[in-house]
Amino acid sequence: MFTPRDLPDYQTLLHLAKYYPELDITSVQTCLAFLNATADVYQAFDAHFARYGLSMGKFTILMQLLQAGEQGLTPSECAERAGVTRGTITGLLDGLERDGLVKRQPHPADRRMLTIQLTPKGKQLLEQMLPDHFCRTTNLMTNLSDAEKKTLIELLAKLRAGTPAMREL
Repeated sequence: MFTPRDLPDYQTLLHLAKYYPELDITSVQTCLAFLNATADVYQAFDAHFARYGLSMGKFTILMQLLQAGEQGLTPSECAERAGVTRGTITGLLDGLERDGLVKRQPHPADRRMLTIQLTPKGKQLLEQMLPDHFCRTTNLMTNLSDAEKKTLIELLAKLRAGTPAMREL
């Protein structure tokens, strides 16, 4: 499997910079450090969610539905809030429904649509896991001071503002 750790080290970047003057070694190193940390955090979250038979995507949907309350959400609202395609949401909802964690109901105002709601089993799972989840999230961030956490939030916002540079043609 490909990981950011498979990417060039400092010596390789220094060598490449001779051929590619637009290569900013510090920018690439910073990006690689971010990607490595992100990969580690994703692996940790995947292991955490697996304890509860969930994926990050399924957990995201459950949390959206918890926030929505009794009215629930339409599948397209779930997709939009999660930033994924309707096809992806359909797969996630199929799995959650199969596990008895959500139910699809006819939409009260438009019978062509569905509303997704948490089941009592879904609510119970969240009540069981959220204390552990929040404790683990706190422990993940324990090495950062409150000031560093605020700074990290600001830096990540700046990083996100640069993401169009990777998408542009």
